[in-house]
Amino acid sequence: MKNYHADSKGYYGEFGGAFIPEMLYPNVEKLQHEYIKAMQEVSFQKEFQLLLKDYVGRPSPLYFAKRLSEKYGTKIYLKREDLNHTGAHKINNTIGQILLAKRLGKKRIIAETGAGQHGVATATVCALMGIQCVVFMGEIDIARQAPNVARMKMLGAEVVPALSGSRTLKDATNEAIRDWINNPEDTFYIIGSVVGPHPYPDMVARFQSVISEEIKRQLKEKEGTEDPDYIIACVGGGSNAAGAFFHYLDNENVKLIAVEAAGKGIDTGESAATSILGKEGVIHGSKTLLMQTEDGQITEPYSISAGLDYPGVGPQHAYLYQTGRATFLNATDDEAMKAGLKLCKLEGIIPAIESAHALAALDKMEFKKDDIVVLNLSGRGDKDLNTYINYFEL
Repeated sequence: MKNYHADSKGYYGEFGGAFIPEMLYPNVEKLQHEYIKAMQEVSFQKEFQLLLKDYVGRPSPLYFAKRLSEKYGTKIYLKREDLNHTGAHKINNTIGQILLAKRLGKKRIIAETGAGQHGVATATVCALMGIQCVVFMGEIDIARQAPNVARMKMLGAEVVPALSGSRTLKDATNEAIRDWINNPEDTFYIIGSVVGPHPYPDMVARFQSVISEEIKRQLKEKEGTEDPDYIIACVGGGSNAAGAFFHYLDNENVKLIAVEAAGKGIDTGESAATSILGKEGVIHGSKTLLMQTEDGQITEPYSISAGLDYPGVGPQHAYLYQTGRATFLNATDDEAMKAGLKLCKLEGIIPAIESAHALAALDKMEFKKDDIVVLNLSGRGDKDLNTYINYFEL
């Protein structure tokens, strides 16, 4: 039986590892050591779980979407990560990482952000713990995610624009890594997805695994079984999907569906569907599938969703794709926006555009009447209102 979790060196099959500058090795090795130790400590787990409960508001509901279910002739449950404090799943991971940063005695936190949700979640936990916070964000994303930029500043974070390349998520990540190399002693890098050098992909997935842990418990209560037939989640780097899939990876009866952003179409040159367009390569410290030119230059991803326009995918997802354990679908801007609006009108829930990509997959699948489908609604759409307004000319 295949092992879908990271081995001791951070590899999922041939993907993963830690490809980092030499001066970061002591930092990363210490983090690996402390992280493994912390995860086994009762006091760490207790503090983490208490904050998830009293601060984040977990467990997030598993909501039976009656009208959406009728439309697709099956049973659809929405895992309501949009109801978490700060409006997305990102907070689960930032709380885990800030506790590790405190444990390591770090005095300064850096982060990268695309849609701004991870930036807000990082600024939030830094305010909670009284630690300095610097968030790197692409200049283009700063313009299209203005409400989140304002939130970060209100929470006391310094927002630094990334002015190179496409001025989006990839470039913000480059700037954050550059800062980390220059300040390895006092700085902790809170990565927002299941990307980066080991132990980050494994660590972020474990902090997010609270999602699938709750799904099992909640489904048992509602349907008498812990196992859905399908779990659907959107994937950029892939942290919400990693969390939703985590406790089901070894259960082949549960079909895992990852939905990437096709942008303006797979063949248009304006897309972020890494699984189809990517080849093996190294980005931000790990080996994974990566959109690149023939000579290995990273190609610019595109998506209407600021959180999905990443040119790579987490190494675990690359392995799930390669082994066929997860089925990778994709949705264009148009399909995602229409699916988002459909949820608004059928269920009274405005989803983040990232999550709308997962909703768009419902139109690409065939379900039986008694299938149990769990869709991870990873974020709320408040941050995307301008994009919705402009797109539909509301």
